Amino acid sequence: MKSTPPSRLSGSDVIAGLSVALVLIPQSMAYAELAGLPPHHGLYAAGLPLIAAAFLASSPYLQTGPVALTGLLTLGALLPLAPSGTAEYARLAALLALVVGVARLLVGMLKAGWVVYLMSHSMMTGFLSAAAILIVSSQVPGALGGVAPLQLGVLPRAWHGLTHPENWEVASIALTLITIGTIVMAARIHPLVPGVLIASLTGLGFSLVTGYTGATVGEIPSGFPILSMDLPWDMLPALIVPGLVISVIGFAEGVSISRVLASEDRQHWDADREFLSKGMANVVAAVTGGLPVGGSLSRTSLNRLAGAQSRWSGLVTGIAVMAFLPIAPMLSALPRAVLSGIVIAAIWKLVRPQDMIRIVKTSVPQGMVAFVTFFGTLVMAPHIDRAILLGVAMSAAVHLWRELTPTVVSSREGDLLIVDLSGVLWFGSAAALEDQLFEQLADEPDVNKVVLRCSGLGRIDFSGANVLHEMVDHAGRANIELAIEDVPDHAFRLLSAVGLLTLSETRSAQDT
Repeated sequence: MKSTPPSRLSGSDVIAGLSVALVLIPQSMAYAELAGLPPHHGLYAAGLPLIAAAFLASSPYLQTGPVALTGLLTLGALLPLAPSGTAEYARLAALLALVVGVARLLVGMLKAGWVVYLMSHSMMTGFLSAAAILIVSSQVPGALGGVAPLQLGVLPRAWHGLTHPENWEVASIALTLITIGTIVMAARIHPLVPGVLIASLTGLGFSLVTGYTGATVGEIPSGFPILSMDLPWDMLPALIVPGLVISVIGFAEGVSISRVLASEDRQHWDADREFLSKGMANVVAAVTGGLPVGGSLSRTSLNRLAGAQSRWSGLVTGIAVMAFLPIAPMLSALPRAVLSGIVIAAIWKLVRPQDMIRIVKTSVPQGMVAFVTFFGTLVMAPHIDRAILLGVAMSAAVHLWRELTPTVVSSREGDLLIVDLSGVLWFGSAAALEDQLFEQLADEPDVNKVVLRCSGLGRIDFSGANVLHEMVDHAGRANIELAIEDVPDHAFRLLSAVGLLTLSETRSAQDT
């Protein structure tokens, strides 16, 4: 087992980096189109940003670049501000990438990588399933070869495309199905088989040989991107919240797999360094006219399977994409239906209603978080950043609600009432505990002694300790003896500080 990834570029890194580049080139174009941008902006986001990210990365496998979820979030953030596909829209995308980049750099520099764990599993489950539906729906018009009004939302456009068969094109539908089938079958044969590349070359060859008349990628600028900071700064306030959401959600999506791979290989993994890496990548994407980028699950897995040994495999991928840019116009005849197929093949597996049902069976409150986030994402589209904030708020509310009421389990032994406490005793839950106990004593007037067992309490704060002290006093006035046992180690000093017990008494009682 490896513990520390090599720090030098190896031959395996070169092979892995080139393998990923073969997939990334068509995939980045597809994800740029998903984000509402001309496909070549995806190539710009897949070159220099990857080179910049490699110098700060922690994971030897995590591959940066355009990803589907970040593309959808970008679309949702920018559609209300400018028509997709326009020059103004592209400049807004670059500014959004800058916001995402600066936010991630700040998180990394402040060593606040823990913020990614504020996204609860239930919230992410509901959001990812809904986001996958939206992503697939956004590709329906292109997959069918039809045209849907741009002013419609994502789901209405998909419905319009499905209900107007007179606009369908047989060739586009066939290309989409062949693309999906090729990618799925290639993955089943072996993960290293470049299904995306094979499907793209097949679609390109078909277009050139048959004179395909459907929608194609169109003109792609030749050469390298022009570095520029000519951005619509007056629109910055409108992009702050979406940028912050993308900086965390987009990071959480790709970082999960790198954490798993690091644990499998017993390697060190640093969330703060990854925030710095992805932050720098987004800043460079902004300067090069790209779009917000993140970590890719599929390309990260491919990178590892292809033999990557260090973070420099990402550097090789970025250099390979840059080397391709001068000849990128050769893809101008690539059918857009192929790009739609690439996106659908990558995303449809994320629609997992069974996961949400499983959460409901385990915990109804957490299931509510998942389903509210799920439906909120669908209803609020394209403003899905608001649905994410709703999901986070609900997760926090459920957690707060659970901690407001400690669990109280009691049993009788003659005139003795034994009460086992579990949960967290803090200023928000202390009053609820006192109310529960005295209501029970009112229902059982023959109880003369109460024992509170505190071993199940995970935490006790100053307010909670004071309430315990007051409960002892109130019980004494009611001629009830109230004893506190099994005090957790972390609460010794706090309970003695409020005069409830002394350390010597507690320890001697426990020793006995």
